[in-house]
Amino acid sequence: MKSPRADKPLSVLIVDDHPLFREGLVHALGTEDGFRIVGEAADGQTALALWEAHRPDVTLVDISMPGLDGISLVRHVRSAHPRARLLMLSSSEEQEDVLAALDAGAVGYVTKGVRYTELKAAIREVHAGGRPLGEAIATRLAARQPDAPLTPRETAVLRMLSEGFGHLEIAERLAISERTARAHVAAVREKLHAANAAQAVAEAFARGILERRR
Repeated sequence: MKSPRADKPLSVLIVDDHPLFREGLVHALGTEDGFRIVGEAADGQTALALWEAHRPDVTLVDISMPGLDGISLVRHVRSAHPRARLLMLSSSEEQEDVLAALDAGAVGYVTKGVRYTELKAAIREVHAGGRPLGEAIATRLAARQPDAPLTPRETAVLRMLSEGFGHLEIAERLAISERTARAHVAAVREKLHAANAAQAVAEAFARGILERRR
């Protein structure tokens, strides 16, 4: 992994809809040697414009925001700029949120309960090419069983994927949010060790989880 130049501070964009938290982080990192705050945003749409204007080394992103949420923001940026480094900084430790964020392209995930020194280390790790996970998140993911059987909901999602439905269509049919639908797809992919939805469907047919309709 590359190391950032010691004489060049890391440029950071902070995206969070809670003013007190965001402003506190802007102040803390902005007065810290080695960091340079290039912008702050309270919503995903503003963050997109700021990201394009500044191309920060690292972007800190919350999940829940009005309008364009954090996961959608990550997906938008990474689809256009695959090398972008976005670190999810959220109060949520829910497995679905973690999987959805990583599936969208976040290069790391830490919670807002993390110590300030750990956050700084995570930002530097992201810039150096790493993929940091907070201790609580890493523990949760390590405890999972990748080869565990699919839940009935995951099997239903897999069937819809095999029929060509996208995330939004799956969400509408199951009366869930698109974010939750994406999390279910991510969980299915992980359990089937699949790189994408198409591979997950192929693996499901190969294992007999799904049967081809006649």
